[in-house]
Amino acid sequence: MSTTPVRPTGATRTDPADAGAAPGRILLLACAVTFLAFLDATVVNVAFADLRRAFPEVSLARLTWVVSGYAVLFAALLAAAGRLADTLGRRALFLGSALAFTVTSLAASAAPTADLLIVARALQGAAAAGMIPAALGLVLTHTPPGRRAAALGAWGAAGGLAAAVGPSLGGLLVEAWDWRAIFLVNVPLGLVVCRAAARAVPRDARTASRLPDPVGTVALALGIAGVVAGLSQGGDRGWTDPAVLGLVVGGVLSTAIALYRSRRHPAPAVDRDLWRDRVFARANLAALLFGAAMYAWLLTGPSYLIARWNYSVLEAGFGVTPGAVLAMVGALVVGRRVPARLQWVAVVVGSLLFAVNALLLWGWVADSTSYAQVFLPAGLLGGLGIGVALTALSTAASATLPPQRFAAGTGLLMTARQLGGALGIAATAALLTGSGDRWDGVFLMVAIAAAVAAVAGWSMRGDARFSRPARQPD
Repeated sequence: MSTTPVRPTGATRTDPADAGAAPGRILLLACAVTFLAFLDATVVNVAFADLRRAFPEVSLARLTWVVSGYAVLFAALLAAAGRLADTLGRRALFLGSALAFTVTSLAASAAPTADLLIVARALQGAAAAGMIPAALGLVLTHTPPGRRAAALGAWGAAGGLAAAVGPSLGGLLVEAWDWRAIFLVNVPLGLVVCRAAARAVPRDARTASRLPDPVGTVALALGIAGVVAGLSQGGDRGWTDPAVLGLVVGGVLSTAIALYRSRRHPAPAVDRDLWRDRVFARANLAALLFGAAMYAWLLTGPSYLIARWNYSVLEAGFGVTPGAVLAMVGALVVGRRVPARLQWVAVVVGSLLFAVNALLLWGWVADSTSYAQVFLPAGLLGGLGIGVALTALSTAASATLPPQRFAAGTGLLMTARQLGGALGIAATAALLTGSGDRWDGVFLMVAIAAAVAAVAGWSMRGDARFSRPARQPD
């Protein structure tokens, strides 16, 4: 497979602050679509009880696809979307995906049946998969190198803000109206983003000359979707269920086919050459492990407050908000203050903070029901760890990427994180399904996964590119 960068047709330079772009406006738009994408990954959880009342004839297993349908397509198409952004142009994919997200949000809010709602949510997840790599690719392309770390910190803070307001906003919307409001609120926000992006984002040259391998792209999407779907359903249906085994085994085989085709194809679905870089490959591993810990915790935290401490949905939403707010703070601090040579340290520290959060709950939560003494301090440590670790991973990985591969690399990194999340959620479901109270097992699992992510972060140290601080622009 050729690794020579494709020279964009008609391009005369590749300066990051090219073509009259306004980096601040592009960053704001990228943060906006990131907020929307990750808000919809979590906000539906608090509306699930209302959905069951709205569709009483639908089985619980089928109704869970309102949540998992979004997550499956989101994870399955991230890598392919990254490659597509390099081929079609980041601006084109950004605008198309943002418009599609707006339309599918409207469709979800108006869905008359559960089946149509599930379809709309799956399409919404596909649109979100296009928005994220295109948005981050635009930020990395149009931001001067000396300011990229700070921009990534702000971008990470947007995801933290979505996590912070998601549970509480969802609870408020459901109580004030019903479950349809959590999708309808995306429509005016999406229209504003589309209009602003059409004016602020300059046209960009394509950095790849041909579309990704269609067979490999479909195989990759089906493979990841199969694995994520199987892992998501294993806790409910049983790990020996033929459908679960078929999804997982079929997904693994389909993914293997996509990776095999990517070895020699001139426009591969997966840019395997990116993994030849030691830092990028280990950042992907750390993202996989930290994603498993983080998503397991995001699912468990509010559920624990509701199931064991008898919190209402709204109280549980506000209960996890302080930690999510601190995640924003951690992301901003790492982006602005931590030099490139120390990003691996931030990955280690953030992962260890998150592990300590889970260990505190594992050791103390059985002996106390005091929010102030137990859950709040643990949640603050965990939130800070999320902001620090995720921003450092994005910064370290992007430092290894040439500009023409920003979108493809971003897609691979986010795919690793989402796959890790699916593993974490599946493990959580397995521990909480059946007889016995295994909340302590979930917290211990989270701590172990975060600690191993810290080890992966430690292995990123010593790279020559990070031996000196990045030179700041004059």
